[in-house]
Amino acid sequence: MSFRIEDKLYINRNQIVDFKEFLSKNSAQPIYKSRTIKSLYFDNKNLDMYNDSIEGLTPRKKIRIRKYPHGEDKALYFEVKNSSVEGRFKTRKIIDEDKFNILSKKGYLDTQYGVCFPKLYVTYQREYFKLDDTRISIDRDLQYYNFRTEKFFNDMSTIIEVKTSINKDQDDLIKMFPFQKIRFSKYCLAVDKVLI
Repeated sequence: MSFRIEDKLYINRNQIVDFKEFLSKNSAQPIYKSRTIKSLYFDNKNLDMYNDSIEGLTPRKKIRIRKYPHGEDKALYFEVKNSSVEGRFKTRKIIDEDKFNILSKKGYLDTQYGVCFPKLYVTYQREYFKLDDTRISIDRDLQYYNFRTEKFFNDMSTIIEVKTSINKDQDDLIKMFPFQKIRFSKYCLAVDKVLI
C-alpha cells in the first residue's frame, strides 16, 4: 500500500488544447494510448459512500469494477479506493466473469459500509501523461448509466487528475500546475444525475 496525492484541476472544455500545449512545453510525455474506461460503482442502500464523499469525511472509500471495453486488456478489475487522513490508496485485483455476475446480483459485503450493490456505470475516455514524478490524466466524454434502469446522462465536463507521491511538496505541485483545484467525484455527480 502506497499513499498518494490526488488533485483535480478545473479546466474549461475550450481550454483543453491550451492545457495540452502547457504539458508539451513542460516536457510531459504520453505514457499510454488513450482508452475508454467503464466502471461499475457499488454503494449500500443508504448511499453512505456517496454521502461520505459529499461531506469529505474520512475514512471513506469507493468500490467499483473497472474494465477497458475497447482495448487489448480484457480483464475485469475489482478496485477499492480508500481516502484517509494519511492520503489515498487503491487496491486492485482481477476477477473473472463468474465473480462479476455474483457481485452484480448478490452485492459485496464491505467491513465499513455493509452490503453494497451495483448502482451505476461511469464511462469516459482517458488520456495519460507523465511529468517528472507526476501522472496526469485527461478524462472527457463522460457518460453515466443507472445500473437498474435506462436512465443515463452525457456530461460535457473535462476532468484533469494529477496523481503523485504523498511525499511530493504541495508548493512544488502548485507551481507545476498553476490551475484552480476542485473537489470532483465522477461517482457523486453520476448519483446526482441518474440515481437521485
